[in-house]
Amino acid sequence: MFPEYRDLISQLKTTDHHFQHLFDQHNALDQKIKNMEAHIEPGTHEEIEALKKEKLHLKDQLYAVLRKASAAA
Repeated sequence: MFPEYRDLISQLKTTDHHFQHLFDQHNALDQKIKNMEAHIEPGTHEEIEALKKEKLHLKDQLYAVLRKASAAA
C-alpha cells in the first residue's frame, strides 16, 4: 500500500498515534476479509462487501495523512 510513501509510513507508524491506529485497523480489516473469503471465518457476501468499504474508507484517511505529512516535510 502506497509504496511511494514507504519511508514516511515507517516514520508515522512510530511518531503519529492516530496514523498508527488507522494503519492497524486497516490491516486487521484486511486480514478479516481474507479469512472470510477463505471461509476461515464465517461471513456473508454482504458483510464482506461492507468490510471492504470500511477498509477503503480507512485507506482514504491514511492517504490524506500521508499527503499532509509529505507536504509538510
